[in-house]
Parts: sequence; C-alpha cells; structure tokens
Amino acid sequence: MNELADLTATEMAALLRAREVSAAELTEACLRRVEETNPRVNAVVTLTAERALDQAARADEDLRRGLLRGPLHGIPVAHKDLADTAGVRTTYGSRAFADHVPTEDDPLVRRIREAGGIALGKTNTPEFGTGSHTVNEVFGATRNPYDLSKSAGGSSGGAAAALACRMVPLADGSDMGGSLRNPASFCNVAGLRPTPGRVPAKSATAAWYTLSVPGPMARTAGDLALFMSAIAGFDPVSPFSIREDGSAFAGSLDMELAGVRVAFSPDLGGLPVDPRTAAATARAAETLAALGAKVERVDLDLSGAEEAFRVYRSWYYALNFGDLPDVGPNVAWNIEQGRKVTGADLARAERLRTGLFHRMRDFFGRYDFLVAPVSQVPPFPVEQPYVTEVAGVEMPDYLAWMRSCYWISVLHAPAMSVPCGFTPDGLPVGLQIVGRPWADMDVLRLGHAFEQATGFWRTEPGLVRA
Repeated sequence: MNELADLTATEMAALLRAREVSAAELTEACLRRVEETNPRVNAVVTLTAERALDQAARADEDLRRGLLRGPLHGIPVAHKDLADTAGVRTTYGSRAFADHVPTEDDPLVRRIREAGGIALGKTNTPEFGTGSHTVNEVFGATRNPYDLSKSAGGSSGGAAAALACRMVPLADGSDMGGSLRNPASFCNVAGLRPTPGRVPAKSATAAWYTLSVPGPMARTAGDLALFMSAIAGFDPVSPFSIREDGSAFAGSLDMELAGVRVAFSPDLGGLPVDPRTAAATARAAETLAALGAKVERVDLDLSGAEEAFRVYRSWYYALNFGDLPDVGPNVAWNIEQGRKVTGADLARAERLRTGLFHRMRDFFGRYDFLVAPVSQVPPFPVEQPYVTEVAGVEMPDYLAWMRSCYWISVLHAPAMSVPCGFTPDGLPVGLQIVGRPWADMDVLRLGHAFEQATGFWRTEPGLVRA
C-alpha cells in the first residue's frame, strides 16, 4: 500500500485512468504515510482524513460512470494553511486565528477541487507566511525530513516537508520573497513561482499587488505542469489575471538544449553564498553545459531590487495586518516598517522596479534563462529563528538572508526551484531557474531536462523507510 504513496502525481493519474488503481487506494496510502512520518516532521497540521476518503469514494464512482472531473481527478493534495478552506480550520499560523473556520474556499482551493483533487489537509506555515522558516505559536516548527534538527524552510515549509516524505504528490504554496522556492530547495522537492497573474489570487485589500503569488509544489517538473494545468487560467477576481487557459501546461516538457542560452550567476550580483551551496549550484551549471546549453557566467545587476522589495513588502504588511492586535514579532516588525513608508518611498520603489524591469528585458534578449542559487545557505538549525550570518557576512535582520529569492520576486518573472544535489553532510540544495516574464512553461521544460539528467529528486529522506 505504501508504495502507492511514492508515485508521482503523473503516475497516479495514468494508473487511475487505466483503472489499475482507485482514488480510495491512493488516498489510504497517503494517509498511512502521514500517520507514519508526520509526527516526526510536523508538516500536516490539520488532517481531514474522513473528508478525503469521502471525496475519494465519489471520485471512484465518477470514474466508474466514465466521468473525469479534471487533470487532478483522484489525486491527493494538501493545502497550505494560508489558503481558506470552507468548513476546515484555517489558522494562517496565527494565534489570533487559531480557531478560524472559513465559510468559502480560496479560488486556488476551488480550482483544485473542481479539477478532482482530494484534499488531505492543511500544511504548516509561519504566521501569515512571514519568513523562510516554518514555525508558529499555534502548531510549532516543521522539521526538515532530511535532518530533523534542521529547518524545512518557509513559508511553505509544511508543504515541502509533506512532499519530501511522500505524504502527498502535490501541495499548493505561495511566494512573496521565496516562500515557495526556499522550502523546495531545503526539502529536495520542486516548486514554481509563476508569473504574477498566471495563477490568480483574490485580495480584498491589495488586488493589484504582484509580489505575492500562489503556485504549485511537487517532486518533479512534470507534476508541476500537471498541477498548473488545473490551477492556471483567467479569473476575474484578479485584475491582472492572464488570459491563457491552464491547458497550455498539458503539452510536452521535452526540450532540446543545444544552443539554449543560459546565464549563470553564482551570487546574483555579489551576495554572500555558503560554500556548500555554491559548490552544488556550480556543478548544476556544468550539467546544463554538458547537456548542450550555452552557459555563460555573468555579473548580474539587480540594483534597486532590495529597496523596491522592502518598501512594497512593508507597505503590504501595514495595509493587511496593521489593525490586528495580537501578532508575533516578525509580523509586528514588518507592520512597523510599513507604517514608516511615505509616498516618496513608494515613488522611488516604483522607479527602481521599473528600471530593473527594463534592464532585465534587455538581459533576456541576450539569454533565455538565468540560473542561480535558490537560497544562500543550506538548511539551518530548527531552533534558530533565522539565519544571522552567511559565509562570514553578518545579516542585518531576519529578511536579509533571503535576498537570493526576494530580489527575483521583483522581476515579474517565473522562477523554479529544482533539486540540484546535496551538501557533504546530506542537506538538500536547489537550483533556481528564472525565465522571461510569461515563459512559465519554458522554465518547467529546463527544470525537467535538468532533473531527468541528474535524478536528485529521487533521493528520499531516510525516515520514509525507517
């Protein structure tokens, strides 16, 4: 039974359609894996086993009647605890919402359900997704499946750990400053930060905000594409929703790399990078060159990204959470920074981001992709609130160590984290693949070519078989 939980979502979908396995069997296998591994990692914080089994039974009945609801029909999925789930506890990782039960589904959750996905439960996140370390006062910390003494990253750390343990083949995430890419890197899974608007999100307060996006997490690029075929597509809830159907992600991921122009930035323009991370990403660049890509090391100029991101992020926190009375220190710090933002600050941030956008347009006229480290460090001790030093360089605050992700967030471009190896002590490292804005499928294709050549994603954590 447990071997079914090890299947990718793509494999599950093929077996379901061939009637060689049932949705109930897949769901039971994943629930058994949750029972076996979750107590050690604390990835799934609200389990909806009975509801999931009911959904699976209905999915099987639909299949018997010849009805296929969508590309995720019968496949177990987990939802991040930031996404509203009607009738299911959704805490946002905040003690202020510890008993909150929404009455409506988030648009992303609705699309997954309509595509036939089986919701197993909610995955852990820091309060309101604040920070790249998954710990909160409601559920505690999520531990890294490859080393239980280390962080799983964040803010989609529960999703990444659940995927690594094969509790589910698919999990949704979200990403403002690396919240999807960082945990994917830390847990040896894959994640795609889509072009803003590709997977629409609903906001009652900041509908035009493009730094934060929902996105898919899985173990392979193929599964990310399958997930995107269900969750991408136009929705009028978002004013910048992209008018391209999700079926665009159902095509082939095969790519001929000969002549593909890849820019490799080992430090994203001067950032400190842990030597273990640097070694793994350098080998990844060599692998792409061996596959036929024209790889060129570049000195990247992302000046302006730091100030633009911090101004927009802090403004967003003051706007969305400034009236809440009972928040943790990280959220409170962001709110305080946001209250200091002036109109002149926003004007300068917009000018800086606009200039960066046009510089990168020129850059992507010369290169097809940018590859770089996802995170500047490997997973760090789970008791440590955040990274305070990188390669001998002191970090000024809890945000600074995430620059390799959040500088990319400002670019309005798709970015993928794909497993690219391990440190000498067995900690996962991810490669960040960045494409032109709106070229999400191309990013998945390059990630697919890399993972097929390397197979790092197949290395599961030891606790799965313990």
